Amino acid sequence: MNIGDPLIPFSLPGVDGKDYSTDQFNDKQVLVIIFSCNHCPYVRAWEDRMVQIQADYADRGVQLIAINANDVSKYPSDNFENMKIRAQEKQFNFPYLFDESQDVPRAYGAERTPEVFVFDAERRLQYHGAIDDNYEDPKAVRHPYLRSALDAILSGQSPAVSSTQPVGCTIKWK
Repeated sequence: MNIGDPLIPFSLPGVDGKDYSTDQFNDKQVLVIIFSCNHCPYVRAWEDRMVQIQADYADRGVQLIAINANDVSKYPSDNFENMKIRAQEKQFNFPYLFDESQDVPRAYGAERTPEVFVFDAERRLQYHGAIDDNYEDPKAVRHPYLRSALDAILSGQSPAVSSTQPVGCTIKWK
Protein backbone atom coordinates (compact mmCIF):
# COMPACT_ATOMS: atom_id res chain seq x y z
CA MET A 1 0.00 0.00 0.00
CA ASN A 2 1.05 3.56 -0.63
CA ILE A 3 0.32 6.66 1.41
CA GLY A 4 -3.12 7.92 0.38
CA ASP A 5 -4.45 4.49 -0.59
CA PRO A 6 -7.89 3.53 0.75
CA LEU A 7 -8.40 1.06 3.56
CA ILE A 8 -8.86 -2.50 2.33
CA PRO A 9 -11.87 -3.82 4.25
CA PHE A 10 -11.84 -7.14 6.08
CA SER A 11 -13.84 -9.24 8.51
CA LEU A 12 -12.01 -11.57 10.90
CA PRO A 13 -12.63 -13.48 14.14
CA GLY A 14 -11.38 -12.02 17.40
CA VAL A 15 -10.03 -13.76 20.49
CA ASP A 16 -13.10 -12.55 22.41
CA GLY A 17 -15.40 -14.76 20.30
CA LYS A 18 -16.73 -11.90 18.17
CA ASP A 19 -16.22 -11.26 14.48
CA TYR A 20 -14.88 -7.83 13.56
CA SER A 21 -15.15 -5.93 10.30
CA THR A 22 -13.66 -2.58 9.41
CA ASP A 23 -17.20 -1.19 9.01
CA GLN A 24 -17.75 -1.51 12.76
CA PHE A 25 -15.25 1.29 13.33
CA ASN A 26 -16.71 3.91 10.97
CA ASP A 27 -17.25 6.22 13.94
CA LYS A 28 -13.51 6.32 14.74
CA GLN A 29 -11.37 9.23 13.60
CA VAL A 30 -8.33 7.01 13.12
CA LEU A 31 -8.02 3.28 12.51
CA VAL A 32 -4.67 1.62 13.22
CA ILE A 33 -4.06 -1.85 11.78
CA ILE A 34 -1.06 -3.65 13.29
CA PHE A 35 0.05 -7.00 11.93
CA SER A 36 1.15 -8.89 15.00
CA CYS A 37 1.57 -12.35 16.54
CA ASN A 38 2.40 -14.06 19.84
CA HIS A 39 5.96 -15.32 19.45
CA CYS A 40 7.90 -12.49 17.79
CA PRO A 41 10.31 -10.81 20.25
CA TYR A 42 9.77 -7.46 18.53
CA VAL A 43 6.00 -7.67 18.97
CA ARG A 44 6.46 -8.74 22.59
CA ALA A 45 8.73 -5.75 23.21
CA TRP A 46 6.14 -3.34 21.78
CA GLU A 47 2.93 -4.90 23.21
CA ASP A 48 2.81 -2.79 26.36
CA ARG A 49 3.26 0.34 24.25
CA MET A 50 0.43 -0.79 21.96
CA VAL A 51 -1.86 -1.17 25.00
CA GLN A 52 -0.77 2.24 26.33
CA ILE A 53 -1.30 3.97 22.97
CA GLN A 54 -4.85 2.56 22.77
CA ALA A 55 -5.51 3.73 26.33
CA ASP A 56 -4.08 7.20 25.68
CA TYR A 57 -5.93 7.78 22.40
CA ALA A 58 -9.23 5.91 22.80
CA ASP A 59 -11.17 8.96 23.96
CA ARG A 60 -9.85 10.88 20.93
CA GLY A 61 -11.42 8.44 18.45
CA VAL A 62 -8.47 6.14 17.77
CA GLN A 63 -8.90 2.38 17.44
CA LEU A 64 -6.07 -0.13 17.23
CA ILE A 65 -6.69 -3.56 15.71
CA ALA A 66 -4.02 -6.28 15.87
CA ILE A 67 -4.07 -9.07 13.28
CA ASN A 68 -2.12 -12.32 13.54
CA ALA A 69 -1.78 -14.12 10.21
CA ASN A 70 1.17 -16.42 10.89
CA ASP A 71 1.16 -20.04 9.72
CA VAL A 72 0.30 -21.86 12.94
CA SER A 73 1.46 -25.21 11.57
CA LYS A 74 5.00 -23.82 11.63
CA TYR A 75 4.50 -21.65 14.73
CA PRO A 76 1.98 -23.34 17.05
CA SER A 77 2.53 -20.65 19.69
CA ASP A 78 0.63 -18.30 17.35
CA ASN A 79 -2.53 -20.43 17.19
CA PHE A 80 -5.93 -19.04 18.12
CA GLU A 81 -6.03 -20.58 21.61
CA ASN A 82 -2.61 -19.14 22.41
CA MET A 83 -3.75 -15.78 21.03
CA LYS A 84 -6.56 -15.79 23.59
CA ILE A 85 -4.09 -16.52 26.38
CA ARG A 86 -1.67 -13.81 25.21
CA ALA A 87 -4.43 -11.19 24.92
CA GLN A 88 -5.59 -11.98 28.44
CA GLU A 89 -2.06 -12.00 29.89
CA LYS A 90 -1.22 -8.64 28.34
CA GLN A 91 -4.73 -7.23 28.93
CA PHE A 92 -5.17 -6.14 25.33
CA ASN A 93 -7.63 -3.23 25.13
CA PHE A 94 -8.03 -3.60 21.36
CA PRO A 95 -9.34 -6.40 19.14
CA TYR A 96 -6.84 -9.17 18.45
CA LEU A 97 -7.90 -10.93 15.25
CA PHE A 98 -6.81 -14.07 13.44
CA ASP A 99 -6.42 -14.29 9.65
CA GLU A 100 -5.87 -17.97 8.92
CA SER A 101 -6.15 -17.32 5.16
CA GLN A 102 -3.39 -14.68 5.24
CA ASP A 103 -5.45 -12.66 2.75
CA VAL A 104 -5.35 -9.40 4.71
CA PRO A 105 -1.56 -9.02 5.07
CA ARG A 106 -1.14 -10.04 1.43
CA ALA A 107 -3.64 -7.36 0.35
CA TYR A 108 -1.89 -4.74 2.48
CA GLY A 109 1.58 -5.80 1.37
CA ALA A 110 2.59 -6.40 4.98
CA GLU A 111 5.82 -8.27 5.60
CA ARG A 112 6.66 -7.89 9.30
CA THR A 113 5.34 -8.21 12.83
CA PRO A 114 4.69 -5.63 14.06
CA GLU A 115 3.86 -3.55 11.00
CA VAL A 116 1.59 -0.52 11.36
CA PHE A 117 -0.92 0.98 8.91
CA VAL A 118 -2.70 4.17 10.06
CA PHE A 119 -5.87 5.37 8.33
CA ASP A 120 -7.56 8.75 8.81
CA ALA A 121 -11.31 9.43 9.08
CA GLU A 122 -11.66 9.13 5.29
CA ARG A 123 -9.87 5.78 5.60
CA ARG A 124 -6.85 6.83 3.60
CA LEU A 125 -3.42 5.52 4.58
CA GLN A 126 -1.50 8.29 6.35
CA TYR A 127 1.33 6.38 8.04
CA HIS A 128 3.01 3.01 7.47
CA GLY A 129 5.93 1.52 9.37
CA ALA A 130 7.25 1.01 12.87
CA ILE A 131 5.66 1.96 16.20
CA ASP A 132 8.74 3.91 17.27
CA ASP A 133 12.52 3.88 16.88
CA ASN A 134 13.52 1.63 19.80
CA TYR A 135 11.83 -1.70 20.40
CA GLU A 136 14.30 -2.68 23.14
CA ASP A 137 13.91 0.24 25.53
CA PRO A 138 10.77 2.38 25.77
CA LYS A 139 12.73 5.01 27.72
CA ALA A 140 15.23 5.38 24.87
CA VAL A 141 12.61 6.20 22.21
CA ARG A 142 13.54 9.39 20.39
CA HIS A 143 11.00 9.14 17.57
CA PRO A 144 7.51 7.94 18.58
CA TYR A 145 6.38 7.49 14.97
CA LEU A 146 2.91 6.12 15.66
CA ARG A 147 2.08 8.68 18.37
CA SER A 148 3.37 11.51 16.17
CA ALA A 149 1.24 10.30 13.25
CA LEU A 150 -1.85 10.05 15.47
CA ASP A 151 -1.29 13.56 16.86
CA ALA A 152 -0.91 15.00 13.36
CA ILE A 153 -3.97 13.24 11.94
CA LEU A 154 -6.13 14.19 14.93
CA SER A 155 -5.13 17.83 14.46
CA GLY A 156 -6.08 17.74 10.77
CA GLN A 157 -2.54 17.55 9.43
CA SER A 158 -0.52 15.00 7.54
CA PRO A 159 2.17 13.22 9.57
CA ALA A 160 5.62 14.81 9.21
CA VAL A 161 6.95 11.28 8.79
CA SER A 162 4.52 9.18 6.77
CA SER A 163 6.65 6.09 6.26
CA THR A 164 9.36 4.27 8.19
CA GLN A 165 10.94 0.87 7.79
CA PRO A 166 8.94 -1.73 9.74
CA VAL A 167 11.15 -3.55 12.25
CA GLY A 168 10.33 -7.07 13.33
CA CYS A 169 10.03 -10.71 12.39
CA THR A 170 8.80 -11.67 8.96
CA ILE A 171 5.21 -12.84 8.66
CA LYS A 172 5.30 -16.64 8.61
CA TRP A 173 3.68 -17.48 5.28
CA LYS A 174 2.13 -20.82 4.40
